[in-house]
Amino acid sequence: MSDNKSSMKIGKNAFLGAAGIILILMLVSGILTIALASGQYERVEVDGRTMIVADSYTEVEKPDYPIWRWITAPVEVLGAPGNIAVITIILFIVFVSGSIAILEGAGVMKDLVAKLVARFSQRKYLLMAIMIFMFMFLASFLGIYEGLVPMIIFIVPLAYSLGWDSLTGLGISLLPLAFGFAAAVTNPFTVAIAQGIAELPLFSGSWLRIIFFIIVYFIIFIFVSRHAKKVDADPEKSLVYKEDQARKALQQPEDSSAILEASHPGMKKALIWFASCMGIAILFVILTSIIPAISDLSFPLMGLMFFIGGIGAGNFAKLTGRKIAKSFFNGIIGMVPGIILILMAYSVKHIIDRGMITDTILHAAAGWIESAPTMGAAFLIYLITLIMNFFIGSASAKAFLMMPILTPLADLVGITRQTAVLAFDFGDGFSNMLFPSNALLLIALGFTVVSYPRWFRWTFPLQIIMLALTSVFLMFAVMINFGPF
Repeated sequence: MSDNKSSMKIGKNAFLGAAGIILILMLVSGILTIALASGQYERVEVDGRTMIVADSYTEVEKPDYPIWRWITAPVEVLGAPGNIAVITIILFIVFVSGSIAILEGAGVMKDLVAKLVARFSQRKYLLMAIMIFMFMFLASFLGIYEGLVPMIIFIVPLAYSLGWDSLTGLGISLLPLAFGFAAAVTNPFTVAIAQGIAELPLFSGSWLRIIFFIIVYFIIFIFVSRHAKKVDADPEKSLVYKEDQARKALQQPEDSSAILEASHPGMKKALIWFASCMGIAILFVILTSIIPAISDLSFPLMGLMFFIGGIGAGNFAKLTGRKIAKSFFNGIIGMVPGIILILMAYSVKHIIDRGMITDTILHAAAGWIESAPTMGAAFLIYLITLIMNFFIGSASAKAFLMMPILTPLADLVGITRQTAVLAFDFGDGFSNMLFPSNALLLIALGFTVVSYPRWFRWTFPLQIIMLALTSVFLMFAVMINFGPF
């Protein structure tokens, strides 16, 4: 068994780099609250969801929002109305990081990875292809995204054991999750909501989305496998080689066969217990995607099952209560910098909301679309969704905010509503892996040694490819009057 030090911690340089970027974004958001007029749309409740009323925008008196509150925004978000999600995410991170530290301390993580390596070491690129497809499918068809982010904790050590780096681990887990969510076929949180507001038949136009999904899958597999083969040939070519070596030293890697030989009956029980808890957790996540009324419970349920799974596994692996508690506490301490980054990221939206300029930005964007030609209007919807995604990470929240305005504008400028939904979907998803204001990206990176600047450098070429691909599909949708209407 290893000591109680958790490998789940964010390095000083990674933290300072990400914090510096987000701080600049906070200041820019604050400046915008001064430079732009404050305004708001009227809002109505529809089936328990808040939607804006098109053509109801009015300018309002600027709120009293002093500059010093830009700096206190990361603390204010904890008590802001409607921000219960922030507290939920923080508790989720606390339970997951503490539980994973218990698994590491008990040796359960090593045993799990060793079993997978023993089975797939000679077919590791087949395993890569299967995992990328699995994550993409769950995100694209069921809308499962946040609930599977913790799987990164298992996949990065697996990537290490297969001779790859942490970027490869993220490439076979986080990337397909996010890009699958964007390449949505029947995603209930993007396609279903947007089509419902646009009064389109549910999941209509899926033929084009399926083609797009298949192309995106092969692009991700080629991108990640090429990187993995480069690291296979020369590990020092990895952008995170030094960081990975430090993490591996902390995890004290051993030969997989030696780990399996040393495994005791209690370890098998620990694995079965934890795997059962994870199975229940994933079942909960699937149910939340099918039953919208319980969708807000995905984080609490995942966190609870990680906690139960970690405590039980530690007990089966013969850890004392004191060691379990110490490991859990050390895991939480290691993720404190990540929690700070998440609070800072959420404060970007908090600042523009307090300055009452969110609707101002949306109203200005609507004016641009209304005066644009047909093809230009489709791309403006794409661009505006990208911009709004910087401030509002939730896909369903953006749909309820934007689609009531975009739907009549699409009719006005001569593009089909289905094309408007497609442009919205494209603008919502891919940039989740680009914008540092996205809390889930920061959570995922916090589970690894990858800093945001290194992640940006690695994924930026892929983002350019996706921008080109989505542009081609959007032009095609406009040209064929992608419908039914």
